[in-house]
Amino acid sequence: MKNKRYMNKERLIWLGGELIPVSEAKINVLSPTSQFGANVFEGIRCYWNNDMDQLYAFRLEDHFNRLLDSIKIFKMDANYTVEYLISVLKEVIIANNYKEDIAVRQTVFIDGLGGTWNSKGPVNMFVAPIAKSRKIYKEQNGLRCCISSWERINDNNLSPRAKVGANYINSRMAHLEATDNGYDTAIFLNKFGKVAEAPGSCIFIIRNGELITPPCTASVLESITRDTIMKIARNDLNISVIERDIDRTELYICDAAFLCGSAMEITPICSFDSYKINNSVNNNLVHKLFEEYDSVISGTNNKYLNWLTPIY
Repeated sequence: MKNKRYMNKERLIWLGGELIPVSEAKINVLSPTSQFGANVFEGIRCYWNNDMDQLYAFRLEDHFNRLLDSIKIFKMDANYTVEYLISVLKEVIIANNYKEDIAVRQTVFIDGLGGTWNSKGPVNMFVAPIAKSRKIYKEQNGLRCCISSWERINDNNLSPRAKVGANYINSRMAHLEATDNGYDTAIFLNKFGKVAEAPGSCIFIIRNGELITPPCTASVLESITRDTIMKIARNDLNISVIERDIDRTELYICDAAFLCGSAMEITPICSFDSYKINNSVNNNLVHKLFEEYDSVISGTNNKYLNWLTPIY
C-alpha cells in the first residue's frame, strides 16, 4: 500500500538535524536564503522496484558531488561530505516509509537573522522528499516550445554550473513568458545566439539519425540526466552522439527533439515557435531512449546497477 503521509501537512522533512512535519519547518524571513535566494540545491529522483522490494536513488553520489561543487563556487561555510549527505537523505525517506517513486529536494542555504547578500554563513540544510510518479511515454503529447527573448545566464555573470536558487529566476522569466504566450515552455539562447537549454532542463535534437546537444560551455548545466542519456545512447543503442553548437533555425528543421532532467526525465518536443516536429521514425528513436532510460533508473538494466543506491 502506498504511503499516505505525503498527501498532508504532516509529511516529515529533515531540517538542521531534526525530522519534523513540513508544517513546522521554519526559516527566518530575514535570512539571506529568504531575501536573496542564497542557497544551492539538488533535485534527486528515487524509483521503486517492485520485484526487488526496494527504492533506488539514481546517481546519488554524482548529485552530491555536484552539490559540493555548488557550495564551493557559491563560497558557503559548509563542510558536508558525500557520506553525510547520503545518510540524511536515507534517514528522512525511511522515516516517511516511502515505497513508491519519489523526488527529493536537498537544499543547503544561508540561514540566520540579519545576514546580507554576501554572507557565507551560518549554513543550514533541509531534505524534503515527496511522492512523484515517473513519466509514461505514451501519455506525452510533446511540448510546444518557443525561443525565449531572455538570454541564458553564463559563466561570467551567474554560472549555470552552480545550482544556486537565485539563478533560477532566469528560468522563471523565460518559462512565464512562454506560458503567458500560450506555449508549454521556452528554449534559451546564450550570449552568442546559440541554443543553450530550457528552464530547468537540457535539450537534445535528432538530425539524420544523430543525437545532438549543446556543449556544457554553451551556458548549460552539467546535467546528470544529460550525461546518462549520452552514455546509454552510445553504449546501448549505438547512436552517434554529438556535442556542438546548435542554431535557432536548426531546431525548426530537426527530425525530433526532447528535453531532459531529473524532474523532466525525457519529455518529447512537438514544436518550436509553432514549427512542427513530427518525423515518426525519429520519434521512435526518442521512444527507445526513453525505454532504455526507464530500465536504467528502475534497476532492471544490470549494466548500470552502480548508478543506483538502495534506500532500504
